[in-house]
Amino acid sequence: MIWGCIQIATNGKKEIEINEAIRDREVRLIGADGSQLGVMSGREALRLAQEQDLDLVKIAPQAVPPVCKILDYGKYRFEQQKREKEAKKNQKVIEIKEIRLSLNIDTNDFNTKVNQAEKFLKAGHKIKVSIRFRGREMAHTNLGLEVEKRFADALPDAQVDKAPKLEGRSMQMFMSPKPGAQQK
Repeated sequence: MIWGCIQIATNGKKEIEINEAIRDREVRLIGADGSQLGVMSGREALRLAQEQDLDLVKIAPQAVPPVCKILDYGKYRFEQQKREKEAKKNQKVIEIKEIRLSLNIDTNDFNTKVNQAEKFLKAGHKIKVSIRFRGREMAHTNLGLEVEKRFADALPDAQVDKAPKLEGRSMQMFMSPKPGAQQK
């Protein structure tokens, strides 16, 4: 139970008002068991929380009248932090790695780029394959399409998420590891 020592607790970017910091004339109160106790004065709600040896927490300040709940604030914050930590642990960061090809790429350069793409895919990253057309090369975008198709065919453990598309002077294709492909 927290009385007076903490009036406004910060929860990330929003502030949570508890106990005496709640100065609203009327509040809609929810009991510790989740039951609706109705609309009452802020002082009456605080008195009910004190009788139960719990805290009064404003959970919906934007509502009219604001919604407050009777609960153990220390336990509430602990549970909230535990949920945030668990959610952060379960999220996976996927990076998009870019591989740039050219219209007149040599065989050895092409194979080097394929090997690098395989490493990225095995690590679980997505890849963006792009070709930049210069000058008169814009008249031969069909050749760029062939180079990107050949690149996709050279990677059997990858799937094309977004087919090659010409945007301005560059053609881009997005690929990701096939589901079930081994990752290191």
